[in-house]
Amino acid sequence: MSGVLGGIYNTVIRSNGVFLSAIFVGAFATNLAFDTGSNALWDSINRGRQWKDIKHRYMESEDEE
Repeated sequence: MSGVLGGIYNTVIRSNGVFLSAIFVGAFATNLAFDTGSNALWDSINRGRQWKDIKHRYMESEDEE
């Protein structure tokens, strides 16, 4: 176990620039994953009640003119 932790320390934490970069990349990835997941959950709960699902009922197509 100490070999794994030592390897992580030597590659990531030891250098301040690499450590901060890892934090920023991790925060960005977490934000992206949370936003994607919450949007997917919202869309599945509200399927059929959102504008993107019902706009074809109210919009006239260009072919009808």
